[in-house]
Amino acid sequence: MKGYHMASDVSEITIKYEEDGILVVKELDKEILSKGAWATLIFKYQDWNRTKSEYGPPRFTIRRYRKMNGEYRQQSKFNISSMDQALKIINALQKWVDVE
Repeated sequence: MKGYHMASDVSEITIKYEEDGILVVKELDKEILSKGAWATLIFKYQDWNRTKSEYGPPRFTIRRYRKMNGEYRQQSKFNISSMDQALKIINALQKWVDVE
């Protein structure tokens, strides 16, 4: 694997990224939030820390893809910067969903 992998099926989309033989973005898990010509996925991943020669703490990213010419291409992303921010997002969404 070199760089990013192009996907023709939403289930094949990954954020794994290799550079110079090192998996610098290690995908731990993913959930498909929506499918179709536009797809939204949330990933749990770790970044490789070259200084420490180890993976950092788990992080999360929400990415939006558009299928063009048979391949999904990333259109936008939002990186959740910390576990604290993830918990704040969960709490806000839970509060709003509970109101409905």
